Amino acid sequence: MSTVIYPSPIFGPIHSRRLGVSLGINLMPADGKVCTFDCIYCECGFNADHRPTLPRPTREEVAAALEAKLKEMAENGPKPDVLTFAGNGEPTAHPHFAEIIDDTIRLRDKYCPQAKVSVLSNSTMLHHKQVHEALMRVDNNILKLDTVSIEYIKKVDRPQQPSYNVEDIIESLSAFKGHVIIQTMFMKGQADGVDISNVKEEYIEPWLKAVERIKPMEVMVYTIDRETPAKGLLKATHEELDGIRDRVTAMGIPCTASY
Repeated sequence: MSTVIYPSPIFGPIHSRRLGVSLGINLMPADGKVCTFDCIYCECGFNADHRPTLPRPTREEVAAALEAKLKEMAENGPKPDVLTFAGNGEPTAHPHFAEIIDDTIRLRDKYCPQAKVSVLSNSTMLHHKQVHEALMRVDNNILKLDTVSIEYIKKVDRPQQPSYNVEDIIESLSAFKGHVIIQTMFMKGQADGVDISNVKEEYIEPWLKAVERIKPMEVMVYTIDRETPAKGLLKATHEELDGIRDRVTAMGIPCTASY
């Protein structure tokens, strides 16, 4: 079982397959996971297995820790390519997410103006106006859309809100008017005896139509890279990811594949 729980509020830097030298910003507790999804492929494990006892870091704690780390990196290296909001759960669920974004942009401009600010989000909080506006201010607004099949989403992403509606998510993604990067996990195998492959045409074609409707600046397709809490999950092949990538680029949308 995967038990990767990240320090909070700052971790790394680590090398990201998609983003380069990435300094992580974790807005969730340092001893557990708080997420609006409970994905069967999450490297942090299932929500129930990592209930936190500590609170989320405050806005002030995040800013102080980030400034200290950026000072150190400016003096000793390596310089970050990106400041990435990720970690033990959904970053946009932090009650002061918008203000923390403003602090991060200010500190980035002061210590490492070449770095990009990225947010990795599962898209569940986009209906909040302040979250949408904050994401419009970051360089890389990377938002998840694994499929448009609600049955697949229930089996794999497992939203924790009963009100989750994939059509509403697509509308919210479209509302960024192109200032969005779609990130999609493709994989194969079984979980609890159920087929969870989304590299089949029945999933790919509707997803492509949604991507065309959203009109993102970029799409990132990727597959499993680390241990997963559910067993029986398999990587999509290079050929499968390349084929999906090529269909996205054929629509005139840049797309990268990470294996």
